[in-house]
Amino acid sequence: MKRFLRATLPLFILGVCGFLAWWFIAHRPELATMEIPPPVVRVEATALKKTSFPVVVQSQGTVQPRTQSSLLPEVSAKVVELSPSFRPGGFFDQGEVLLRLDPVDYETAIVIAKATLAQAEVTLAEEKTKADQARANWRTLGKTGEPSALALRLPQVAKAEADVASAKAQIAKAERDLERTVIRAPYDGQVLEQLVDVGQYVTEGTSLGRIFAVDYVEIRLPLPEREMRFLNLPERFRDGEVSAPNAPVRLQSRIDGEAVVWTGEIVRVESRIDEATRQVTAVAQVDDPYARRGTDRPPLKIGQFLEAGIQGETLSNVFIIPRRAVRAGNEILLITEGNKLSRRTVDPLISDENQIVIAADAPRSPAEGDILCLTPIPFAAEGATVLPTIDGALENPLGNRPESSGAGTVGAPPAREKSSS
Repeated sequence: MKRFLRATLPLFILGVCGFLAWWFIAHRPELATMEIPPPVVRVEATALKKTSFPVVVQSQGTVQPRTQSSLLPEVSAKVVELSPSFRPGGFFDQGEVLLRLDPVDYETAIVIAKATLAQAEVTLAEEKTKADQARANWRTLGKTGEPSALALRLPQVAKAEADVASAKAQIAKAERDLERTVIRAPYDGQVLEQLVDVGQYVTEGTSLGRIFAVDYVEIRLPLPEREMRFLNLPERFRDGEVSAPNAPVRLQSRIDGEAVVWTGEIVRVESRIDEATRQVTAVAQVDDPYARRGTDRPPLKIGQFLEAGIQGETLSNVFIIPRRAVRAGNEILLITEGNKLSRRTVDPLISDENQIVIAADAPRSPAEGDILCLTPIPFAAEGATVLPTIDGALENPLGNRPESSGAGTVGAPPAREKSSS
């Protein structure tokens, strides 16, 4: 009996285990599976419309005087007087005395030159008298023929005349030197730098200071070559003709945190193209920049940095695309039928930090009414599905408006269960 149990018991246990395994396999529960649709990204979009765009070309430059001079004395002397206007920032009028040099040496030189002239005139009178006497003696002696120049003392008369002319020239030079001890302003201007003061001895060529004219100032504005075609600038020709009238320009700077605006005109275009940047430089002019124009507009300063906006022509039949909707390489995203993304590369006519402008009739431009995606999508796949809000109206690919939206996926259909076989 024990042998029978020992032999059959393991077989019985194996049979029970096999039966249980079969039963569990045959009666296993059905598993529910979830079908999750791909996420749909919610984006902002707008319908493209043709419009017009007034071109304003942006540039920047620094204020420069139209004329800047260094005052240099033409005589040597000590500075004895300085005008109150001859200080940095002081204004002066044309012909105004800016400083005076000690005139004593040059007044003395005039007196000496006049004495030399008087002596030369006496000598000339004596030589002329001697020459007349020599001609009379020649005739008295009964000599025939024309006497020689030396016999008539003509060389002596010529030397005396030259001495008189030299003395007169010395007087004129001394008088000019005396006038040069008074330094006058060559034009209406302002003092940029004062380099001497009362009591200082200066020589010819010593710099007394620097001044500049104040009738108008200039601002050199480099222009991008691509945007110059939309500007009508005054190009000058050799015959004196000008291709266009002066173009208006708006100049702006920030002073104490507030924007201050000046108006000017583009008066000329420089003849040289910068070899490093390949840009043409236009010159803007602001007239009478130091006149009082109310408390809200301070005078311009030499060296002040200004941002400029030059008014150009108005472009018609164009699309204006926000800069945030433009990807690298001038690529934009269009939303086609079925809310699918389509990538398109465009050619901007003009652009700035806020927007680009493209021609509506360009070969690669979208058509009017096409939907432009405004939301930046880092990895936008061609044909990806999105849920756009077009000009404030939500469009759902399923035709119904979702009541609420989650982060990242909006309007996705609910999960559906299906049985597995």
